[in-house]
Amino acid sequence: MFSILLSPELGHFALALACCLAGAQFVLPLLGNKKYNFHLMNLASPLAWGQFFTLLITFICLVTAALNNDFSVQNILQNSASDKPILYKVTGIWGNHEGSILLWAFILSFFGVLFSSFSHHLPFSLRIKIIAILGGCAAGFELFCLITSNPFLRIWPAPMEGQGMNPLLQDPGLAFHPPILYTGYVGFSIPFAFAVAALMEKRVDAAWGRWIRPWVITAWVFLTAGIAIGSWWSYYVLGWGGYWFWDPVENAALIPWLTGTALLHSALIVEKREALKAWTIFLSIITFSLALCGTFLVRSGILNSVHAFASDPTRGIFILVLLTIICGGALVLFAWQAPLLLFTALFAPLSREGSIILNNILFCSLAAIILVGTLYPPVLQMIDGETISVGKPFFDKTFIPPALIAIFFMAFAPWLAFKKAKIKNLLRPLSIMGIITIIIVIVSFIYLHRFLPAIATGVSFWVIMGALTDFSGKLSLFHTSFKNNISRMKNLPRSFYAAYIAHIGVAVTLLGIVGMAYSQQKIVEVPIGTTLHLAGYEWTLESVQKRNGPNYQSEEAVLKISRHNKTICWMFPARHFFPRQQQVITDVAIHTNFIADLYAVLGDNRNNHDKASVYVLRLHFNPLAPWIWIGSFIMILGGIITLIDLCANKNNKKFSMQNMEQSS
Repeated sequence: MFSILLSPELGHFALALACCLAGAQFVLPLLGNKKYNFHLMNLASPLAWGQFFTLLITFICLVTAALNNDFSVQNILQNSASDKPILYKVTGIWGNHEGSILLWAFILSFFGVLFSSFSHHLPFSLRIKIIAILGGCAAGFELFCLITSNPFLRIWPAPMEGQGMNPLLQDPGLAFHPPILYTGYVGFSIPFAFAVAALMEKRVDAAWGRWIRPWVITAWVFLTAGIAIGSWWSYYVLGWGGYWFWDPVENAALIPWLTGTALLHSALIVEKREALKAWTIFLSIITFSLALCGTFLVRSGILNSVHAFASDPTRGIFILVLLTIICGGALVLFAWQAPLLLFTALFAPLSREGSIILNNILFCSLAAIILVGTLYPPVLQMIDGETISVGKPFFDKTFIPPALIAIFFMAFAPWLAFKKAKIKNLLRPLSIMGIITIIIVIVSFIYLHRFLPAIATGVSFWVIMGALTDFSGKLSLFHTSFKNNISRMKNLPRSFYAAYIAHIGVAVTLLGIVGMAYSQQKIVEVPIGTTLHLAGYEWTLESVQKRNGPNYQSEEAVLKISRHNKTICWMFPARHFFPRQQQVITDVAIHTNFIADLYAVLGDNRNNHDKASVYVLRLHFNPLAPWIWIGSFIMILGGIITLIDLCANKNNKKFSMQNMEQSS
């Protein structure tokens, strides 16, 4: 009964209704604000909720069509099949172009109602403008769905069976990576709306900085998690042994993360000192613009990538127009109002504010390097037809050195005082840290025999020492009693701990990247029973077994890993053959002790007539590989702690105000 009611036609109608509601959410509150009509202004929140619920119905209808194997819906026909596991029937909804755009619009509507519910403490006019701007952005994406990317498009006659999804996407990582990554992308729509609304209000002050920070941190946490999960997914699904390949779509996610990280620090300065207001507004606009730009590049077919969904120029042109209206309009408004954002809070170059400006310049430069390297090949091809490749060597040589400089300065930036720091207070700790770092670099170079990884190792320990030194200074460790240390520790805001934790997470991730630069690998063709030696381990191919999955056939190798004739573990790399797509996917086997990974991939079966079957094995020893994702988790933890601290302070202020009102 419910399946009949939740038809594709209902979903299509709900999508069209959501677009209308989003358009009304954009137009009516702004019109009411201009006409001083509070009835129209008060429609902002109900319209946001209406848009959210209609998109929820749209999503439920699409999921119902997938679960019912309704192959009369083109989206289901192209991306599903009757023998597809139920989990992937649901998650496959956003594993294609149409579904991913619908997911984007749905998350954007969710942020609209989330902001509407938790923003009653904001000035009414500012709140209404922000909700209206979010509605305008949502209307654009919902119109995009309706005009060029309709997920409910019917075909007739309906085939009896679907084509199935890309086997690479039939993985649990698909259930988490796109929604989390999109939540990070879309989350920056609220800082964007804050920035545009502030320009319309001609007001940016400490309160504005305090209001925007939780939303910036929320988006940054989700984007960091999405990138980390995507990196892990590449590591264990693609079977190439690496964690990052400078793929254009990977780059499209990293670029807004870099500018978002700069925004996160700038918003703090606005709150504390009412400085860097122009920087914060600009970064709010440019970060969301870069998220939209990444969507344009992936959906237009300009970039060739294992992640790319579409190659329809009509879709690309539509998103380009949408990008021009949303981001171009915001940047024009910023250029018009920028003279009003000049800060009055003066500070010296050697200060917390000065360090944040340096941080912004470096992170924006890193984003520009990746953006140019990613866009240059397709732009050159469009201009004169010449095809060039910009890959790992370019990005490694142009990105890594300035990234190390940025991380280097990150170590002692929290030590600096606002307005003006005294250099004499920094000389002693910096000199001790510098000597230790130089020793670490020299020892690392002797051991690693490569200059850049040795420098990166030294910078990692420099950051860790910087965080620990500043933390001990805040506690007056070794200068007062243990009881006073504990008292100071309790009184420190959680945000102080969060900053140390996040910076240490960056250092841990950097150490993991250095370790991966010294991974060892061996690719061999061996019969069953062969023992191989790699990185001090014995890898024995015991057997290869055939198995059947829900919609694939599988070959699974049994590898015994030993060291000094003592069994360490058993590993089971496999190959899955999907008959419907005629495609083979590897299933990597990984054993970790959190210091290094043993990594095995099963390759082709080479039958040599009368001889025994020979199997291709790719074996890797990846030192410190787990630290890449451990460091990412530590960074995310730092962001979550900061968010909890901000929410707790906000609740405490509300409680104090209520007490004052009651007492008065």
